[in-house]
Amino acid sequence: MRLSSVLIVTAMFTGAAVLSLVTASFSVRVIEESSEINVRRTLDEAQMTWAEVQADGLTVTLSGTAPTEAARFRAISTTGTVVGAARIIDSMGVTATDSIVAPRFSVEILRNDSGISIIGLIPASTDRAAILSRMEALVDDQPVTDLLETADYVPPTGWEDALGFALTALSALPRSKISVDAGQIDITAIADSAEEKAEMEKLLEARVPPALRMAMDIAAPRPVITPFTLRFVLDETGGRFDACSAQDEEAQARILEAAVQAGLTGEARCTVGMGVPTPRWAEAAELALAALAELGAGSVTFSDADITLAAVQGTSQAQFDRVVGELENALPDVFALFATLPPPQDATVEGPPEFTATLSPEGLVQLRGRLSDPALRELADSYAKARFGSASVYTAARVVEGLPADWPVRVLSGLEALSKLENGVLRVTPDNVSVQGMTHDEGANAAIAGLLSDKLGGAERFEIDVIFREPPPPTDIPPTPEECEAGLADIMTEGRITFEPGSATITASSLDTMNAIADLLDQCGDIRIEIQGHTDSQGREVMNEQLSQARAQSVLNELRARRILTTNFTAKGYGETRPIADNDTEEGREANRRIEFRLIRPEPSVPEAQKTLDEIAEDPDVSAEGTSDEQN
Repeated sequence: MRLSSVLIVTAMFTGAAVLSLVTASFSVRVIEESSEINVRRTLDEAQMTWAEVQADGLTVTLSGTAPTEAARFRAISTTGTVVGAARIIDSMGVTATDSIVAPRFSVEILRNDSGISIIGLIPASTDRAAILSRMEALVDDQPVTDLLETADYVPPTGWEDALGFALTALSALPRSKISVDAGQIDITAIADSAEEKAEMEKLLEARVPPALRMAMDIAAPRPVITPFTLRFVLDETGGRFDACSAQDEEAQARILEAAVQAGLTGEARCTVGMGVPTPRWAEAAELALAALAELGAGSVTFSDADITLAAVQGTSQAQFDRVVGELENALPDVFALFATLPPPQDATVEGPPEFTATLSPEGLVQLRGRLSDPALRELADSYAKARFGSASVYTAARVVEGLPADWPVRVLSGLEALSKLENGVLRVTPDNVSVQGMTHDEGANAAIAGLLSDKLGGAERFEIDVIFREPPPPTDIPPTPEECEAGLADIMTEGRITFEPGSATITASSLDTMNAIADLLDQCGDIRIEIQGHTDSQGREVMNEQLSQARAQSVLNELRARRILTTNFTAKGYGETRPIADNDTEEGREANRRIEFRLIRPEPSVPEAQKTLDEIAEDPDVSAEGTSDEQN
């Protein structure tokens, strides 16, 4: 009986062990099949049918031949979304390249006043020493920077012709960039004038080899004009320009046509330059030239938005008033017109004595009329030159006898008052001093009144007719932070920042976009910006967050390399947490892989709520003593 019991117990334990082994084996088989099926389905959905999957217990072995190293890495990442990364065994291979394709040979040559630099990849058979020798002969003592690399391959067809012509062109282009490829050359250069540009183009077109394709862009920069000026004089000999400027060819054509209608004689030139004239510049010039033609003689002078129309002596007062009134009503609002008509002089009757000083918008001063003696004329001329500049004063005053004793005081006080205006007219007569014109100083009227009252005496008569105009806004105001943020968004819409697959390395195709961003940020000044990195939802969340952080940091490093002040810039990776499109499509995933620039705005402070008297009374922290003190 005792032996039978032992056998029964032993059999029971043996049966339990066998059942456990069978159950464990079945469980392992279920796990293997589940893992293999799920991984296989996920890889097929990702269009990686080349990958083979085999489950062995808890491990999953990936085999097969990947078309590229990036595809192999992607297969591992995709499998990691189904099973843990520690369970994956990588047994995949990568398709071997049958043959190494010859690299693209190209050269970039830059020449300026600092010397020549050359960078690129050339065949080993190209005579590198001869290239550098020819360049050194062009620049004398200036440096030649050699950044060339070589590769031992057969030169492609057209390579030697392109490189030889590039060196020939370099000798004729002291400020240029030349890009050389086999059978193709691109030239960008700067000429000092339109004539020099035409000569360069003619020379290069004559020397280019027949089989070589050439793209040429030679610019002749326009002069920078500030301020925009125009002066047209009409007299008995006809019309002529003393100065003429326009912002483009269309405005130039309109102004010259208006000058012809006004009586222009001979050939005239109107300089087209870089700058920003007053809006509707050509329209205002056309109106002013037509008004001058109607007067028959005189001059019209523009300095940005200020216009001076000067009629000649003898012009009918009624005609003058009509023409000036029509012109004032027709001119765009931004322009200010100042019109002068010299008083008539009778050869037999001189009329009442008068001294006039005219200040034009461009700062030119004319002194005319009568002065009491040569010493006063010399003093008035010196005083005006000290106030307005020695090159800006023209004196044509006469010396006559019989003027009042206080004439010098009136003249010099009037000139000091005129110096407080942007443009205007001073008239001095025996019984009055009149100052008319325009100023950008709101306090000029009061200052002139105080000056004349102090110099002439309170009993003397003087008139002030000065108008105030707001000064033109400065043109160098930096953009606001909001404008900078909007500008960065526009740049990112036109050209994205992309990276090498699975890395934080910015691709070469994104460098132009980085340059545009750097140019804008250089204008924006000291603003606070967060550079945000985002990814799609493929791969593990932690890996995506790390990758987005590294990419945002790469963009920040690129800006620092471009000398952008990044003290208030931060780089932040958000991974897959902020999608802007559907991650279930390739287009959506592509949109989600992005870099964004966002302003860091200060959070508004919430003011502490004011307490009512009832709340203060109910506050246990307010002591009875304190309440008593307040009542006292």
